[in-house]
Amino acid sequence: MKKYLLPSIKITIILSILFGGLFPLALACIAKLAPGKGDGVKVTYNGKVVGYELIGQKFTKDKYFWGRPSAVDYNAAGSGGSNRGPSNPEYLKQVQNRIDTFLVHNPTITKSEIPAELVTASGSGLDPNISPKGAAVQAARVAKVRNISLEKVNELITKHTEHHTLGPTTINLLKLNVALDELK
Repeated sequence: MKKYLLPSIKITIILSILFGGLFPLALACIAKLAPGKGDGVKVTYNGKVVGYELIGQKFTKDKYFWGRPSAVDYNAAGSGGSNRGPSNPEYLKQVQNRIDTFLVHNPTITKSEIPAELVTASGSGLDPNISPKGAAVQAARVAKVRNISLEKVNELITKHTEHHTLGPTTINLLKLNVALDELK
């Protein structure tokens, strides 16, 4: 037993130093080279931080574009999905309620025009992006409430559309809504 005890203690100490100290330190140093310097990319408005680029926020006012619903009410400390399947009656009722609410606030579109992303929650509950189609179906509402031209709103949508090589085309909702506020 003594034969194995000393090598076990040595390897435990070595691995603790390596993976408990050096590895996290190396990751922290690498993160300092990333945008946001490892603290996340902050979005500011009027000199104040209003959120982070990669964390979704809840927008419910008609003057803003709305994002994906969140099963965790956009709580970054407890991200997660609803864990309800597509045939769950409670889930289907929740989706129908979201559809009904969306149609009340966007009377110029039909149910079939609503992208699924705007009525179904993301897996993390913190999705910061919507698709260009998700923004387009809301453009008329935003333009009307803000009393600006639909063309101006569509220009902002185009300007904030991000084309990704290995993923879908998206629009960061927070950055788009901040750009709307900056118009005045």
